[in-house]
Amino acid sequence: MRTVEWHDGRVRMIDQRKLPWELVLVDYDDYRDVAQAITDMVIRGAPAIGAAAGFGMALAAFQCPANDKQEMLRYLEEAAALMKKARPTAVNLMWAVDRLLSVAARDDLSTPDEVREAMLAEAQKLADEDVAINKRMGEYGATLIKDGDTILHHCNTGALATVDWGTALGVIRTAHRQGKRIHVLLDETRPRLQGARLSAWELKQEGIPFDIIADNAAGHFMRTGQVNIVLVGSDRTAANGDVANKIGTYKLAVVAKENGIPFYPVVPTSTIDLNLASGDEIPIEERSPDEVRAPFGYAIVPDDYPARNPAFDVTPHRYVTGIVTENGIVYPPFDINLRRAVEGTLHEPR
Repeated sequence: MRTVEWHDGRVRMIDQRKLPWELVLVDYDDYRDVAQAITDMVIRGAPAIGAAAGFGMALAAFQCPANDKQEMLRYLEEAAALMKKARPTAVNLMWAVDRLLSVAARDDLSTPDEVREAMLAEAQKLADEDVAINKRMGEYGATLIKDGDTILHHCNTGALATVDWGTALGVIRTAHRQGKRIHVLLDETRPRLQGARLSAWELKQEGIPFDIIADNAAGHFMRTGQVNIVLVGSDRTAANGDVANKIGTYKLAVVAKENGIPFYPVVPTSTIDLNLASGDEIPIEERSPDEVRAPFGYAIVPDDYPARNPAFDVTPHRYVTGIVTENGIVYPPFDINLRRAVEGTLHEPR
């Protein structure tokens, strides 16, 4: 089952807010509802958000009542502006929307119906590419995992965060299927508990041994020699190798370096933003403080207590051992080698 797909003229996705207690599928027939679903985290994870946005833009094309192409393009520009506001940190969202807009603007498409069919085909192609990319990353990343390793993982980077298979959890899934005996420590990942709810659900389905740990316990496990490698995802990676990922990633990287533990983000090249010189330029989404005060509606402090809720943090590249991409594992100097990874020339002699 794919996290997001086109189904009978609608965008269908797994409602990740319901897991692990219920597996619920929701269908949307309005692109505005797809954008809201991204904001509300019905779907989350940078690659999955990108695919959802792609299908959302295709849906906008089918919704558009225009009878000529120029009128349709104006409609799609408005839809794109709304879609891009859904979540600001994940670069895949903007990348997917722009990719669909570029298809709509093609000179060889002269009628609205031609635009609609081409946009749907591109959205499907984007989703299919994501699965293939994840499996290639899994093969590269699995070379870093030894038989008997314990892997520390943050947030959710599995099939639920992508169209299928996963990024960092995709590496773990690949290593498991290769027959390596591994164990995974899952940060619960407050305040939305993506590690405890979603990553644990995925690993249980796959039969991969794991333990959920409190976020604040990660340092203990690293200092006492119970972690061999840290694998995380990335919602946006700057040209210098700075990584924006789920809040709490930065402190994991710092503690991993302190304890001599390799730290690898697993990153499709679509999340590498070569236009940003460093992570200081990455916009950090700040979500409602209610997620901290009352996670999933369960109040733990009074609602008049002030709270802050940044959804992401930036890990400077000096804490990053290497970055796994679908085109190979990137090592420093990141400013040179990330560009080569994006261009697909990482392994070519220079």
